[in-house]
Amino acid sequence: MFTEKSLNVLVVGSGGREHALVRSCAASPLVRSVIAAPGNGGMDQDCDCALIPADDIGGLVNLAVEKKIDFVIVGPEVPLSLGLVDALKEKQILAFGPEADGARLEASKIACKQLLLKYRIPTGASAVFDSLAPALSYLETSSYPIVIKADGLAAGKGVIIAEDHEAATATVRSMLEDRAFGDSGERILVEECLVGEETSIHVIISGRDYVILPTSQDHKRIGEGDTGPNTGGMGAYSPAGLVDDALMQKIRETIVVPSVEAIASEGIAFRGVLFIGIMVTSDGPKVLEYNVRFGDPETQVLLPRLKTDPVALMLAAATGRLAGFNLEVRPEHALCVVLASRGYPGSYPKGETVTLPTAIPDYGQLFHAGTKAGPDRSILTNGGRIFGVTALGQTLPEAADRAYRLCDQVLFDSKVLRRDIGARQLRRGTSE
Repeated sequence: MFTEKSLNVLVVGSGGREHALVRSCAASPLVRSVIAAPGNGGMDQDCDCALIPADDIGGLVNLAVEKKIDFVIVGPEVPLSLGLVDALKEKQILAFGPEADGARLEASKIACKQLLLKYRIPTGASAVFDSLAPALSYLETSSYPIVIKADGLAAGKGVIIAEDHEAATATVRSMLEDRAFGDSGERILVEECLVGEETSIHVIISGRDYVILPTSQDHKRIGEGDTGPNTGGMGAYSPAGLVDDALMQKIRETIVVPSVEAIASEGIAFRGVLFIGIMVTSDGPKVLEYNVRFGDPETQVLLPRLKTDPVALMLAAATGRLAGFNLEVRPEHALCVVLASRGYPGSYPKGETVTLPTAIPDYGQLFHAGTKAGPDRSILTNGGRIFGVTALGQTLPEAADRAYRLCDQVLFDSKVLRRDIGARQLRRGTSE
């Protein structure tokens, strides 16, 4: 088995989630070297980067073989759905992440919903459509608001909450008639809009063995007060005070354990992260969707809270040695604020020069997402979400204050951010 400083690790991806994974790998006593592919401007300063796109399966496998990689950690959903782990397995290269059959639980929202219904895991009512007329007829008798999802992967933008019949009709037409999401919207899922408060549960799975990570809560909407369109995530915090011991026990019994058993019963040898989006409704917790990789920006608050080496945890899952794994968590709160480019999640500028803090305090981390290296080791913007600014604190207010003070030291022309990350929990008074 792997010993101290023996692992050559490849982290696949280019976002803030992957930068957090790179940092964890660099700090792990098990890791000798780290490569990121394709990486970004921040990862380039922490490890070697290979400019191979995350969807270039052949290129990534060749890189792993050439660099004698022992362990591949796959960040995004796209390479998982394209079968990267399957291709690595053929070369006898160990990887953390599900094979393509497991990745389908995220790559197809309809497949996810079918599994939830088949195994009677709590979720919202739904209907599936692949043609316009039946979908429009269904909307005539629906209650509003209603949720409309493109079946396939759509970079976090394929889920629309339609507030009324007019908006729902326009959304369905844009997906099925105008092909707004291309092949990803060839089929759509129309769902009951669950009302309540959302939380994220990350479960490390290896077959029927599992470990639940600390709770977290994401902020999807672009605007303060949860207004405006959905994004890939504008901030997160951990732990989520919403999930007390009693609620966690209910989530474990009614959602986590049934999900692990359902996936295994389908013949899927799942070794990776099952990231469960949950709405806590008046009728109890219900599943919104599955993702099959770490959340972004949830990873940026989860990994800093782990006292256990995250690499050891992922390695245990990938090698089938997760049973009895002891996870240790730091007591501090963590809060992450995403700095985005004005216009995101629509069109936004690129190539702006970034001014960074002269020093990062011990309690903080600056995770690069949409950045690239410029001349003379400068950093330029290169995406919609540019940074994830994370801070730890003894309380959530302390973590928030530290994170926002650090945010104010990062400068670029089109910088936008939400100033209310964690506000709902702070209002509840459960931050202690």
